[in-house]
Amino acid sequence: MASLRDTRRRITSVKNTRQITRAMKLVAGAKLRRATDAATAAKPYQQTLSRVLGRVVAGAGEVEHPLLNVPENDSDILVAVLTSDRGLCGGFNSQLLRSVQADIDALIAEGKNVRILAFGKKGAGHFKKRGYNVEEATLDLDPSQYAEEAEKLATKMMVEMANNGFEKAIVAYNDYRSVMVQVPSFVQVLPMVLDTEEEAGGGDFIYEPDGNEILGRLLPMALKTQVFQAFLETQAGEQAARMAAMDSATRNASDLIDDLTLLYNRGRQAAITTELTEIVSGAEAL
Repeated sequence: MASLRDTRRRITSVKNTRQITRAMKLVAGAKLRRATDAATAAKPYQQTLSRVLGRVVAGAGEVEHPLLNVPENDSDILVAVLTSDRGLCGGFNSQLLRSVQADIDALIAEGKNVRILAFGKKGAGHFKKRGYNVEEATLDLDPSQYAEEAEKLATKMMVEMANNGFEKAIVAYNDYRSVMVQVPSFVQVLPMVLDTEEEAGGGDFIYEPDGNEILGRLLPMALKTQVFQAFLETQAGEQAARMAAMDSATRNASDLIDDLTLLYNRGRQAAITTELTEIVSGAEAL
């Protein structure tokens, strides 16, 4: 059985840990507000742009654009995996990596050569450790760099697609739904697949200039916006998961402190009782 001194030290240690987890929860909460504001502000723009593209395709009829054509390469798949650089965020990274690894294994089983672009230490370390083809790893990104990095990634994908560098490009990330829910997503971004809005009257619109020229300008913009949105969703999901994990850790620390305090008080009571018994026994012996 642990001595009273050991129990007291454990109580002090757990209290210090609780202070750290409580502080991390507050920091994650502050970052979460900024991240969710950015993600929710950008989403209507992306959705509206997608609707406009669908209407253009429906109204223009047959359209041709390099980002819509299926490349001749039928063996290479490019997968960009977005995770966090730090841990202490519950199952945020692990649930995504399990899901993505299963999807990648399925592609490999079909004979595909999967090339991974990892954004975040957790994803890079996970796939490198298991022997997957991690072509590039981008680490320690600040949220202020997301727009620039998303544009770089989208540009790289478009250049490679023009050179038949892959059959299709996929972005894997956690889609932020709420503080408690982040859904692993494995989304094809190239070749782009547009939903036409024929039932919504998309063919009644008249566009100037013609549909092909509009698509030539809007499709690269839509791709960059979609990739940028994935970065924002990842940041919001990471902070939400970290806040929830630190809140749970703080509550668990409080429960442990209560249990240890009870154990300590019982030990003290037992020690005092023993001392009193020894004193009474000594007095009677005299």
